[in-house]
Order: sequence, then structure tokens, then C-alpha cells
Amino acid sequence: MLRHYGVDLLDWHRGRLSSRRLRVLVEHLPSDSSYARAVHGEQADWTVTDHLLAAAVDHLAVANWMFATVHRDEDAEPAEYPEAVPRPGDGATEGSAQGTRPPAAEQGASAAEIVAFLSTPT
Repeated sequence: MLRHYGVDLLDWHRGRLSSRRLRVLVEHLPSDSSYARAVHGEQADWTVTDHLLAAAVDHLAVANWMFATVHRDEDAEPAEYPEAVPRPGDGATEGSAQGTRPPAAEQGASAAEIVAFLSTPT
């Protein structure tokens, strides 16, 4: 609160800050705030734009892989499938299989949760 708004949280306790105003300030804290990181974890660092850019990069890499696979010499080694851009909450570790993403059901977030997260105002 103090970092982003210059408002001391103790002002609420002292009676100088109303509960309504405190709620509004907390709801509109930016995504780089400690509160957002505590509530959303590492996903707070990614905006909708970041998710869309990662998806665009992944699709472009797959399109390039398909083009290279179709136009390769029959005797040549097949091109390695591209690795997806790591996203927060993927649970991908360094020891996981290269070039694969777990199916959506194994990623931990349902489609409804993803829509809710992406539509939450920042």
C-alpha cells in the first residue's frame, strides 16, 4: 500500500482510511505488488498479452517445424518438435521431457479457471 499509493495501512486502524477506500485500493493494486504475488503466485507476473505472445511463438514454432518436416529429404533425420514457451503454473521442471507440454487436464487449471484468471482486472 505504501509503495504504490503512499498510504500507510495503519491509517485504517487509526480511522483515517475508510474500509471502503481500503478495499478499492487493495482491489486495484498492480500485478507487481506483494499482494498480487501472494494471491496469484508466479501467474501474477504474466498478463494477457504475455500469454498471447507465448501462444503466438508456440504456433509459429510448430508451423516452422511442420514446414521443415514436409520439405525435408526422405533420408534426413526428422526435425525435433519445438519446445513450448514455459508458462507459469505449467509445473514443467528441468527433468521433464523436452519438446512436450502436458495435456490441459494435467496442467492443473480448468478452462473456466483460465478464463476467470484472464478476465480478472489487473
